[in-house]
Amino acid sequence: MQRFIWAVLLAFAVAMVLGPVFIPWLKKLKFGQTIYDLGPQSHKVKQGTPTMGGIIFAVPMIAVPLILSTQGLSLPFLPMALISTVGFGLVGFVDDYIKVSKKRSLGLTPMQKIVPQVVVSAALAVWAYLTPSIGSKLVVPFVNTEWDLGIFYIPVMMFILVGTVNSANLLDGVDGLCAGCSLIDFSMMGLVCLSLMGANAAGSGDLLNMMVFCGAAVGALLGFLRFNAHPASVFMGDVGSFTIGGALAAVAMVTRMSLLLPIIALTMFVSSLSDIIQVGYFKYTKKKTGTGKRVFRMAPLHHHFELGGMSETRIVSMYMTVTALLCLVTLTMFI
Repeated sequence: MQRFIWAVLLAFAVAMVLGPVFIPWLKKLKFGQTIYDLGPQSHKVKQGTPTMGGIIFAVPMIAVPLILSTQGLSLPFLPMALISTVGFGLVGFVDDYIKVSKKRSLGLTPMQKIVPQVVVSAALAVWAYLTPSIGSKLVVPFVNTEWDLGIFYIPVMMFILVGTVNSANLLDGVDGLCAGCSLIDFSMMGLVCLSLMGANAAGSGDLLNMMVFCGAAVGALLGFLRFNAHPASVFMGDVGSFTIGGALAAVAMVTRMSLLLPIIALTMFVSSLSDIIQVGYFKYTKKKTGTGKRVFRMAPLHHHFELGGMSETRIVSMYMTVTALLCLVTLTMFI
């Protein structure tokens, strides 16, 4: 637990130092956010706010575990988590760079985004499958059993990895929302690693590294919230949300706890589901009646609440409360 606390403090300090240096540099480069025309009109005032701020927390998330890890990179869990974090984060970085350099709200095409995500997820899923301490099993929440998926573990894990990354991306639509919910999720996964260490002495080194990794994520995101809470002075961008999704999914993968994600990260997956429902229903009704209809005022769901008159800070507090409660319920598995 001591290493977890040190990881939180060190990553927080690094993020707090990077923010005041990096944000003015982004402004100087004119790396401002181009607001999507079809988004909430209240977001128009955010036009030009620096983006790509996810680098502020990505750096300590990667560096701090390397400093505090046990046996460096010789154990498999930390390299997997770092490769997932960096691999997906790079896709987001390229997407952001195209947006800011071309001064537009759209970067990579959907296909250009999904192909590298599939490649990264396939490599990670195969690596995990071939690692004896991970294998092809997933823990089933609350029923004290495991599912052995065999070779089907690979496509299932690829789906979970890509799904989590894109769900985190969709959650990032309100100041402080993705960072706030995610730091609770990483806190939860850090406690999961601590609990598993007590029951698995043979894998304690790997699990300690994952606990440190989660601590670094918590501290880095806490530091980033200083600059991203409403009114945000910087946005995390896709480099940030993809980094978060890749890191969280990787921790769940190596601990065999991927089936916890729809519970503890429900806010992420609700964002994805609301978007899928909105697009699907619009296309269906347009095909049937000639006029597309919507289920929500706007998707993802947090924009529906915004257009209903709810403030950004209230949405964030509501989402974080739901996330914290779900994590507390999930903790009963490990008590």
